[in-house]
Amino acid sequence: MDIHRVSNHNQMDNNFDNTEPKHGKMLPCQEDRVDSGLDSMKEEDELASEFEGMSVHTSEEIQQEYEPWRTAVTEDGDTLLHLAIIHESTEHAYQIIKLSHNHPFLKAQNHQRQTALHLAVITEQPQLVERLLKAGCDPCVADDSGNTALHIACKRGSLACFGVITQNCQRQIASMVSFPNYNGHNCLHMASINGYISLVESLVQLGADINAQEQCSGRTSLHLAVDLQNPALVRRLLELGADVNCLNYGGFTPYHLTYGRHNEEIRSQLYEKTAQYLRELPESESEASDMEDLDTSEDELYDDIKFGK
Repeated sequence: MDIHRVSNHNQMDNNFDNTEPKHGKMLPCQEDRVDSGLDSMKEEDELASEFEGMSVHTSEEIQQEYEPWRTAVTEDGDTLLHLAIIHESTEHAYQIIKLSHNHPFLKAQNHQRQTALHLAVITEQPQLVERLLKAGCDPCVADDSGNTALHIACKRGSLACFGVITQNCQRQIASMVSFPNYNGHNCLHMASINGYISLVESLVQLGADINAQEQCSGRTSLHLAVDLQNPALVRRLLELGADVNCLNYGGFTPYHLTYGRHNEEIRSQLYEKTAQYLRELPESESEASDMEDLDTSEDELYDDIKFGK
């Protein structure tokens, strides 16, 4: 693959303000993608060979000489820094970051709108995540699925990257943990859907709203835990103060979602705590109709049913 020079590269930052849905409207659910063509990039031996032979120097004279590399991108929109991270060429990545301290180059997004920070989390390189954050990489930039780097850490269960991001972004943490992706899921929803109880605990300790409703169907983390039939997660959410009487957009409590399912442990946990008048299903609707209205992404499946087709 050839790396070509481009001018006036159009960088598109995705921030909290321009992705928040208007009141009363649902966000369309889209498929999450966090791969950045990672596998295909790693298979390109010729590019990898050329990249490993490159050297980046730190002297002022050489820095000016190498200035054009900031505008060079591949056909996938990856910059030299993206490539260094993808190929796990750590020293090259460190040198590029050093030369680009607080430079807009660190916000560059590829064709999947992933920054270097997204890729550092995907490739599980927490030390690189820390270097990028300290150099000025924006943790609030979202990819083409609306995921920030923290969303990805929660989805992948990366405790190391999660810790680095939250420790280095304390001023922004309240906004980051509540920010929804394009599926309407915040970081707590992502951790709950994927069953990472330790991350759920950490997010609640950081101030995440345990009763926050995802924007596709209004389910809380407790609703999601019931859908996933995860009794350990249900128990922990209850211990952390989850509201058992919270209704989703269809008017269903988490206990309502136990109808037709076989986990008696979950059913008994919720029955005892749910208000008596909320234990019966609404007369005008059924759980099945509510389930049909739910849309979700490819890897966020409930009860082996795939929605949104």
